Amino acid sequence: QVELVESGGGLVQAGGSLRLSCAASGGKGGIDGSIDDMGWYRQVPGKQRALIASITTAGVPNYGDSVKGRFTISRDNAKNMMYLQMNSLKPEDTAVYYCAARVSGSSFEYWGQGTQVTVSS
Repeated sequence: QVELVESGGGLVQAGGSLRLSCAASGGKGGIDGSIDDMGWYRQVPGKQRALIASITTAGVPNYGDSVKGRFTISRDNAKNMMYLQMNSLKPEDTAVYYCAARVSGSSFEYWGQGTQVTVSS
C-alpha cells in the first residue's frame, strides 16, 4: 500500500509564502513501480476536494487557474518527495491541502491525511 504524508502547513499572513512537502513510501515493488502522477488537492468546508496542481513522473506540471503563477509544484523522484511552493498567498487559499498519487491514466487513488493552511487577511 502506498503511503503519503504531508507536512508544512500552518498559519501565514496574506502575501506570504509556505512550502508543503509530501513524502511517498510503500507500494508493491517500491514507490517507483507503484505511482506515476502526483498532485495537490485542497478542500474547504462544504465544498468538494479540488485538484490545484499535478505533476508527471517526468516533472511536467499542470496548474489550476486559481493558483497559476503563484504556486509551483515539483518532485524529487530520487527522494520520493513532492513539493508545493505557495507564494502570494490569499485568504481564499485557506483550506486543507492533500497530497495524492495515481498510476498514469487512472484516478488519484492514494491520499495523504491532509495539512491545514490558513491565510489571514
